[in-house]
Amino acid sequence: MPIATLSAADLRLTLDPASLGFADTTELMGEPLPWIGQARAEAAARFGLGMDQPNYNLFVLGDVGSGRSSLLKQAMREVAATKRVPPDLCYLHNFDAPERPLALRLPAGEGRLLRQSLAQVVKTLQGEIPQRLAGQDFKSESERIEKAWKDDVARHYAELTAFAEARSFALHREAGRMVFTLIGKKGQALTEDEVLALPKARRAAVEQGEQELRVEITRYIEKTQPLERAMYEALAALRRQVVRPLVERELQAIRAGLKKQIKDAAKLNAWLDALEQDVFDNLELFSGDEDDEDRQDALHSVLARYRVNLVVDNAGLAGAPVIVEDNPLFRALFGSIEYQSENDVLMTDFSRIRAGSLLQAHGGFLMLHLRDVLADPLVWEKLRRFLRSGRLQIEEPGVSFSPIAAVSLSPEAVDVEVKLVLVGSRDQYYELQEAAPEFARHFRAKVDFADSFVASADTRRASAIFVAHACREHGLPHFSAAAVARLLEESHREAADQTRESAIFARTEALVMESAAICRARGPGLVAAADVEAALAAHAARHDYPEQRLREEIAEGDLMIEFSGERVGQLNGLSQVDLGDYRFGLPVRLSAHSYAGEDGLLNIEREVELSGPIHDKGVFILQNYLAALFAHLAPLSLNASIVFEQHYHEVEGDSASCAELYALLSALSGLPLKQGIAVTGALNQHGEVLPVGGINEKIEGWFRVCEAAGLDGSQGVLIPARNRRHLMLAPQLAAAVAQGRFHIHAANHVSAGIELLTGVAAGEPDAAGHYPHGSVLGHAQDALLAYRRAVQQQEHPKPPRRHFRGSELHPKRR
Repeated sequence: MPIATLSAADLRLTLDPASLGFADTTELMGEPLPWIGQARAEAAARFGLGMDQPNYNLFVLGDVGSGRSSLLKQAMREVAATKRVPPDLCYLHNFDAPERPLALRLPAGEGRLLRQSLAQVVKTLQGEIPQRLAGQDFKSESERIEKAWKDDVARHYAELTAFAEARSFALHREAGRMVFTLIGKKGQALTEDEVLALPKARRAAVEQGEQELRVEITRYIEKTQPLERAMYEALAALRRQVVRPLVERELQAIRAGLKKQIKDAAKLNAWLDALEQDVFDNLELFSGDEDDEDRQDALHSVLARYRVNLVVDNAGLAGAPVIVEDNPLFRALFGSIEYQSENDVLMTDFSRIRAGSLLQAHGGFLMLHLRDVLADPLVWEKLRRFLRSGRLQIEEPGVSFSPIAAVSLSPEAVDVEVKLVLVGSRDQYYELQEAAPEFARHFRAKVDFADSFVASADTRRASAIFVAHACREHGLPHFSAAAVARLLEESHREAADQTRESAIFARTEALVMESAAICRARGPGLVAAADVEAALAAHAARHDYPEQRLREEIAEGDLMIEFSGERVGQLNGLSQVDLGDYRFGLPVRLSAHSYAGEDGLLNIEREVELSGPIHDKGVFILQNYLAALFAHLAPLSLNASIVFEQHYHEVEGDSASCAELYALLSALSGLPLKQGIAVTGALNQHGEVLPVGGINEKIEGWFRVCEAAGLDGSQGVLIPARNRRHLMLAPQLAAAVAQGRFHIHAANHVSAGIELLTGVAAGEPDAAGHYPHGSVLGHAQDALLAYRRAVQQQEHPKPPRRHFRGSELHPKRR
């Protein structure tokens, strides 16, 4: 197929501002912002967010800047607004097992009400219980109980005293103990010496009396201790009797105040009953000396149990919660337990439990970024366990490794119903499926964001609406239709396609802000197309230093590139350098040599391990295509080498395959190649030219170095014809083509390319497979035949020629 020389109109898509249907973006501010070019992703997101069944969590995959996070947040808020507000979550003191706090779910707003009500109850109890215990009725009855106890004790003591006196012992109390002494006839206490001086019979009677008295004292204690316990029980019952109406009234007010249907009503009622009993068990702490610090501390400790730790308060929500966790540390995501050091021991209680994002998102949506989650193995492992069980246990993993003792706390695990939205890249998605097979079962809604989409009038208007919303959100001047048209053209450039727009709207938003800044700098008014052009130029100027230095090295001759003339076995290829934030094209010289031999084609880059697998694949395809061209001469007697000159970094990609073939054919045929035409393109085993990436950057890179050297009308590029729709070249380059100072040639087959570069017909084989003399392949065929003869001659050298003397031709007879 013949070479196609492209016109300036073929080199870029130019949009007519009038075709957009508006004068400036102020006309579009009232229109809603759609999911531009993401119909598949939108449908998948709506499906996943609307599924109430478990395991329909969403995995959002796509490129950064495609709107995957912002659009999902928008969709999550829309769906959340239609859902009911989830319940509050409280943690309460467990009176039976303080180390295992109780979890309580209450309707939204009821948790705050319960906390306030109990705080008021505590104040009431602190104020009214001492008053009731100080009342006259309570005092009278308690005095009666104490008097009855004292009377009983006194009666038993009098009996014990009489028993002791009957055996000549005096009995009295001393420091809480019973002390008895032997007395004489005159009633005086006998000393030890006097006791020893008593007759033996008397001493035996004394000892017998002492034993009997000790037994009687034991009986006395056994009789009075139950009386004391009964007295204390009677006083406690009296205190309860006096306080019970107050406590029951306050707790009943709490029960009545929680009017809504409570799922955990039985648990709450049981806890309130336990609280009531705990109050009764500690009533003695409510009255006493106000200066008694120990009593005050004990009372404060008791009252602290009656607080409510409201870890999730949904009172202010109008729908389901939407949480975006940008810092998913273990504590931030799963909750934590705070500790305080007291006397070299880490202390905690139920009031120090804190909820994480998962608990806060119960009944709603939680967005996480996979990269952040995978950064901490503890977070990832606990998240996997949560997905498996649906229950969350708050824990503090670092406490077990603490160098000092710590009080353990194991809060009650709770069921959590949350829709997880996990954001990641495509590579992460498929790697995770392979590493964790259960992952696919928990994330059944795959939301795949496209990186580009087919352009239409609707998508262009939607993109203009995006610009209008960006201007309103950031307080920027609005854009004229011409400026929007230029933005859209740049979107096509980012997609490298005249029929598709880029879906990476983060770049468009950045360009909007930069263009608006330039507009403001020149004065008030709408952003014009010239402002967008200036913003693009300024962005390039901030990032193109590496490109500038390489162009300077070419201009200074350090990098050897020829822009005119012809050379055998030498050609300018085109490469793309991707720095992440900036891409540019650069020419690189390829050279080839051939000579007789049987080693075949040598890829020097591969030999020194400077080529990647795709480049090696391209060279192998080239080698097999070359062998197929000259199959009638097989096996080929050829030694050849190909190299990228002055290239000291890894070469990857097959876009230089065509250039390598042309250089090799030139070396074989001896026909020179035009140095002003740079080449890019891959090839297959049939010689068809395949499209390549980075086509715009490569062409513009060659154009800029040629422009710096001086355009003479002979320079240009040879590209694959299948790359024509990918062309979105700079306006300056298109203008140079229109003026005939630069040329873009497109080929479908390598035969057309070699004809352009040499000016000689490629040559078609005849029935025997031979190429016509004078063609490129004919010259190469002749060279290969000559190589074969040389190799054969070296393998089977001719015997040396004999020179005969005349005497040998006519021997003399003897």
